[in-house]
Amino acid sequence: MSALARRTLPEPTRVLAVTSGKGGVGKSTISINLAAALALRGDRVVLLDADLGLANIDVLLGLKAKQTLQDVLEGTCELQDILLTGPAGIRIVPAASGVQHMSELSNAERAGLIQAFSALDFESDWLIIDTAAGIAANTLQFCEAAQEVLVVVCDDPASLTDAYATIKVLNRTYGRRRFRVLVNMTRDEEEAHATFRRLMMTTDRFLDVMLEYAGSVPFAREVVSAARRRMPVMTAQPHGTVANSFKKLAGNADMWPRPQGATGRSEFFWERLIQADVLGRHARV
Repeated sequence: MSALARRTLPEPTRVLAVTSGKGGVGKSTISINLAAALALRGDRVVLLDADLGLANIDVLLGLKAKQTLQDVLEGTCELQDILLTGPAGIRIVPAASGVQHMSELSNAERAGLIQAFSALDFESDWLIIDTAAGIAANTLQFCEAAQEVLVVVCDDPASLTDAYATIKVLNRTYGRRRFRVLVNMTRDEEEAHATFRRLMMTTDRFLDVMLEYAGSVPFAREVVSAARRRMPVMTAQPHGTVANSFKKLAGNADMWPRPQGATGRSEFFWERLIQADVLGRHARV
């Protein structure tokens, strides 16, 4: 391949799954605001609402989804038709209640989904997957297929216990060894580091994994205010403390390793998702 051809190839899409063991820790808020922070840095960002049973990204942003991923799977529209444009120019793939798990799709539907994403007429720098909380099969498969997994926790025993359980299953069933951890709703950075250390002490004792501290987001009234306005904090209070935390997180994420061997776009993610499905099925046999 010539040097010119290499320069003209699209950069591989970077895929990040945002997950949590427990609901109520602010995972979707993290996904939305990180997507907006990356977009405001100039990145092209697609945000996939992967809580296929209880999708809410469009609701949180005050958007109206006329069609969803379910319509794409049923063949009534193209993926391009359902994309919503959100704050800061992020593109949102809305899901709907009742959409089948990826593990329940037929081979034809899986192939169609890969084709739908590969046929998008724009490139993306980031695909951010807002997963459902917990250890349901589709959540685990989304995490396994992603290049990076960001586990959101808060200073709460149940949050830490359930985060450990999620990491444990991803490690022992799918062989994933590296996780990034974001501590949300903190009072200060000292509390955030203490929360991270408690989780890491447990994983170091019982699992063969590596946890990396991704940062923290403080608890602040501006988060509640922005949510009531159906806006990300990044656009509602762009110079506030919380927005600055997301700017820092986005800057750090830009320095994370880039995917190797991918040729661009995001269809490789869907191919990995199918592989994760097969691996999960074998592990359950």
